[in-house]
Amino acid sequence: MTRTVKVALVQRAACTDPEENLQSTAQDVERAAESGAQIICTQELFRSQYFCQSEDHRYFDLAEPIPGPSTKVFGAIAKKCGVVIIASLFEKRTQGLYHNTAVVHDADGTLLGLYRKMHIPDDPLFYEKFYFTPGDLGFKVFETRFAKVGVLICWDQWYPEAARLTALSGAEILFYPTAIGWHPAEKAEFGQAQHSSWETIQRSHAIANGVYVAAPNRIGHEGDDPSGGIEFWGQSFVCDPSGTIMTKASPDRPEILIADCDLDRIDVQRTHWPFFRDRRIDAYGEIIRRFRD
Repeated sequence: MTRTVKVALVQRAACTDPEENLQSTAQDVERAAESGAQIICTQELFRSQYFCQSEDHRYFDLAEPIPGPSTKVFGAIAKKCGVVIIASLFEKRTQGLYHNTAVVHDADGTLLGLYRKMHIPDDPLFYEKFYFTPGDLGFKVFETRFAKVGVLICWDQWYPEAARLTALSGAEILFYPTAIGWHPAEKAEFGQAQHSSWETIQRSHAIANGVYVAAPNRIGHEGDDPSGGIEFWGQSFVCDPSGTIMTKASPDRPEILIADCDLDRIDVQRTHWPFFRDRRIDAYGEIIRRFRD
């Protein structure tokens, strides 16, 4: 008997109405459940368009408490459908304190816990440091009905330390809710290399840790600033513990991407590629330094 888990990623375009985004995403989650999915993950900050393209105080009104409206909706769906749901939210913790947060509901509707994004970018059109306090919960694993899952968020996906620590805590599948795309003016020159880098780094996490990796990304063009906004590149994907892409969505269509993850493959992969065995933990003390001068 193998332990096979059916994973689903919801890839969508976001409109300007948060309630419409919530209801549309909830419908897609239910469709995924009807298709047999057991663990379902949304894209990053699915309730709104990607507001971090500018620094504007009015966007703090998009934030919500946890528990709150979104967790009420997804908790009910999780319980009704018997599925695990991972949802990415703009969390209002208290006045003046906000996080980019993922919530995990177990298959009985229970809110298992939160992961708060640890690495916060500050780049042109990705001004997240204005909005989000870095996470203070550490790297977490949630033991759900179907698998042990780790959740990291977008910019976290560039950091092997985050993937490693989450895998060492027992994660069998790493989920990366994502909102990433091209600056349209740069796409012709840099677009292919940028996307390849994004995909490659996440596949490397699967290989180095012997885990499944699942990354849902949004689609569509958002923003009308002078630089042209962001063209989100979609191409959500799931890869296996060898880093092989099992399934990948299109760059421009809404999709519910589903993959079967045989969790017994993790043991096989780690036995034949024993990276955990050969780690030199006695020699890694310098990793906690910012830079070795």
